[in-house]
Amino acid sequence: MEVANRLLEKRLFEVMRRSLDSGRAVEIEGLGTFRLDKDGQYVLEPQNRPWVFVAYAAEDLHLARRLCDSLRRAGCSPWLDKEKLLPGQNWPRAIERAIEVSDAFVACFSPRSNAKKGHFQCELRYALDCARRLPMESVFVIPVRFEACAVPKVISDRVQYVDLFPHWDRGVRKIVRAIVSARGSAPLTHFNRKI
Repeated sequence: MEVANRLLEKRLFEVMRRSLDSGRAVEIEGLGTFRLDKDGQYVLEPQNRPWVFVAYAAEDLHLARRLCDSLRRAGCSPWLDKEKLLPGQNWPRAIERAIEVSDAFVACFSPRSNAKKGHFQCELRYALDCARRLPMESVFVIPVRFEACAVPKVISDRVQYVDLFPHWDRGVRKIVRAIVSARGSAPLTHFNRKI
């Protein structure tokens, strides 16, 4: 097994090196982007943006995409299933993994998400389970309302939610502040590091 792992590592390194030497960047999700700098050195630009899992009902996809765009502009790295899942991927496990490694879980509520059985409810329950493993004062689940609707009592009794109506940008700013708090970091910045 160890020999097979070394061979795989060597092959992976060769593919990366060929790509980098040909001028292409190589992105490794969760780690960052490798590229050649102007001096011909391999450089890693770390992925230092907060990871944010965005859960929504399928009928609200257009609003979820709009929220992801707003979060990207604010310096976050949102995870949306329609953008991140690959064909043939074990999607239930990929979603669980994405929730587990996220800095924050944004649960998007609407009358449609509240009335619907399915994936949104499963993702929300899994995120609540993950939150139970964090220190009591940690921010992880961030409930967001796309429009006037109820937030489940089990959440609204314990966690403050934010409205994206009638002022979308004001709501997004509150979400970003919560994400920064969840990550336990200073304001969002970007940096480069040579490897």
